[in-house]
Amino acid sequence: MEYAKEQIEALKGYCSKVRALAEGNDTYLHLEKLRLPEGCEPRECDALLRPFPGADGYPSQLYFSVQVSSSYTRNWNVSNVRICEKNWFAFSWRVTPSSPTLGQILVGHLTGFTKEK
Repeated sequence: MEYAKEQIEALKGYCSKVRALAEGNDTYLHLEKLRLPEGCEPRECDALLRPFPGADGYPSQLYFSVQVSSSYTRNWNVSNVRICEKNWFAFSWRVTPSSPTLGQILVGHLTGFTKEK
């Protein structure tokens, strides 16, 4: 799957580099040095955006290279899942705007660090 160039460009405002990674028939977006919201530790890490529904039932998912600490305890229900030759972590958070852009999906997932539920 290919994503609109302007949507990829919009993601670059949140990280140092964006590149598409294919696994099977799926295309993920690798976000290098993604800047995380205030109060997160670490302040940045690599992330992998899955902007499409998965077998897990979530309409999208944002995976992190490490488990991130924030002001709110998160349910890290994905631990060391292997995607595109790397291990990733993700917490339970559902982003459901209708017809979202890639940027809206990303921001929706990052909001999970700044809200209680």
